[in-house]
Amino acid sequence: MTDLLLSTARLPLGNKRIVITAPRPYAGRLATAIIQQGGLPIVMPTIETYALDPAPDLDHALQQLRDFSWVAFTSRTGIQAVMLRLQQLDIPLFLLNQCHICAIGQDADQLQALGVRVDLIPKESSPAGLVAELAQIPDIDTQRILVPIPQVERIPEPDIVPNFLADLQQLGLTVVSVPAYVTRRLEATAYAVEVEQIRQGKVDAIAFSSTAEISALLQMVDAETLMKHCVIACFGPYTAGNAKDLGLSVDIVSQDFSSFTGFTAAIAQFFHPASADIPRQDPVILP
Repeated sequence: MTDLLLSTARLPLGNKRIVITAPRPYAGRLATAIIQQGGLPIVMPTIETYALDPAPDLDHALQQLRDFSWVAFTSRTGIQAVMLRLQQLDIPLFLLNQCHICAIGQDADQLQALGVRVDLIPKESSPAGLVAELAQIPDIDTQRILVPIPQVERIPEPDIVPNFLADLQQLGLTVVSVPAYVTRRLEATAYAVEVEQIRQGKVDAIAFSSTAEISALLQMVDAETLMKHCVIACFGPYTAGNAKDLGLSVDIVSQDFSSFTGFTAAIAQFFHPASADIPRQDPVILP
């Protein structure tokens, strides 16, 4: 365990100001991990996620769960949206266990805590990882899969979900994708102070956990300004690849993108290379 009595200056991210662009449900977990390493998180969600209501396509799919062999969750928000809708429709949660469930990384823990059996957790914590392992299942081309997806507003839709759906179809699966929640860019007017800090060079790094966050921030601050003043950190190679396509030079790519602990460790090692040898405790998750 890390000595909790260490001074901030001796911690890997001591007094580094790091902007977090993740939506509110995720930002607290990443901020906590950064604080544990001595950093000063600036929480600036550039997008928000919330349940789609009404959600007629999702309602219809959930009422026909017995028709699906698989349900694929690609985000924690998708899980929460489906759980909420099941409750609102008075559909018993145990009906999910009549399907095979796949989820990514620690998202599976959330399902299992609710009593939902998770049949497939890919070694690579990404939609592409899901596709690779589904491809190994006999007769997968005869099966039907439900995929709750976001309805994207105010930003160009990132290619991750469309590519995932296309890859599933390439396997021969019958794919039913239904909007379950909204991903939406927040207004720049809410972040006048934070944007000015970036422009004045008072931010050390920006931590992006998704492509949507990058697209949204680039509508507030141009790429040249970001790269001039800030280290750019991305949560895994897919986000990093899309960041480059959007005109950003990426300084940090987390190779462990199954949790925010791994992301924070990558940022810490960039600023303090010796931090890889410093024992760390897992971050405490705030309520």
